[in-house]
Amino acid sequence: MPTRASRSDVLRLRLVSHGLSGPAGEAGGPDGPLAVVERMLAVQAQDLPAASWALGVRSPGTVAADVLSALDAGSIVRSYPMRGTLHLVAATDVRWMLDLTATRVLASMATRQRQLGLDDTIIAAAAEAATGLLSGGRRLSRTPFLAGLRSAGINPDGQRGYHLIAALALAGLVVWGPNQDGQPALALLGEWAPAQRRLDRSEGLAEFLVRYLDGHGPATLRDFAAWTQLTVADTRVALAEAGDRLEELEVDGETLLLPAATERGTLGSRPAQRTPVLALPGFDEYLLGYRDRSYVVDDADFPRVVPGLNGIFLPLIVADGRVIGTWRKETTRTRAAGPIVAVEAAPFGTLTARRTTGFARAIRDYSAFTGLPTTITPPTAPSARAGTIS
Repeated sequence: MPTRASRSDVLRLRLVSHGLSGPAGEAGGPDGPLAVVERMLAVQAQDLPAASWALGVRSPGTVAADVLSALDAGSIVRSYPMRGTLHLVAATDVRWMLDLTATRVLASMATRQRQLGLDDTIIAAAAEAATGLLSGGRRLSRTPFLAGLRSAGINPDGQRGYHLIAALALAGLVVWGPNQDGQPALALLGEWAPAQRRLDRSEGLAEFLVRYLDGHGPATLRDFAAWTQLTVADTRVALAEAGDRLEELEVDGETLLLPAATERGTLGSRPAQRTPVLALPGFDEYLLGYRDRSYVVDDADFPRVVPGLNGIFLPLIVADGRVIGTWRKETTRTRAAGPIVAVEAAPFGTLTARRTTGFARAIRDYSAFTGLPTTITPPTAPSARAGTIS
């Protein structure tokens, strides 16, 4: 029998699964990024600085350099395991995830590839060229890699370059791994991350669901389907194969799933964040990890999170598990002090003094993560003089 719970219980439990509640869920420092990614399974990462902060905010003590070190060490990588979107994943998880998702993602890209004049022959030629360019441990950032394709007689202009790289990554040939000259670089997956877990299909589907819930639960099966873009049939197989590793909550007549090992705490207690106010990055899993986002943001406020509903998710201000505003940052370079980050908050309503102080603390944590001095305009006094956080 499912356990009856409230929407507030869902928020409280999600904060725990996301590593945003209680003591630090993972050790900070060099081990923090991999620990977070392994628990979350995947973290959306088309914006690498934002994805890096998504790891840092879940692993206090981790700094941006630790994320780059994990990428350079090959413990985490970026690939396209879901929805044709870049995600950070543990290097050992790439292959089995692609085995389950790549076929549908490639099918969804087929029309656009035809419009761009990309067919199987051209993609096969690109794969051969990529193997030649990257074999022997070579690594190339985007510009020299595309130049190499051009030298091999393959036109990478416009969106063709993106689609060629994505197709090669979805085929399990290449992966975004280390940095080279300050830019993300491509490497051959088989060379850069040779130690790959291999799971049969039913085992992999169960692993997908359980690991998703480890880092996102409680959530519905529809949330899982939206996150992975697996078929309904596959999600049902995943649920059946997961078996007694999962338990159910009933919330407003809807069934939500969570790992059986989850410590539920006291049902009915308030959501508790690690800090009173969180400054989450854009494209954060706390919002993007679900089909139903009404648990964390009111429908009326959602257009403020995605202005113009253009698919660009702004950084979030979160209190009591709910989105209460957004924030923006702009980095400028000064001759005397070097880069300085200017932060401006856009709360949905007037913030209390406690939440204003909490937001300033959250931005101090962000400043410590980046290592850059940060100025913030107090959100309750937008015309006030900005203060500097170092």
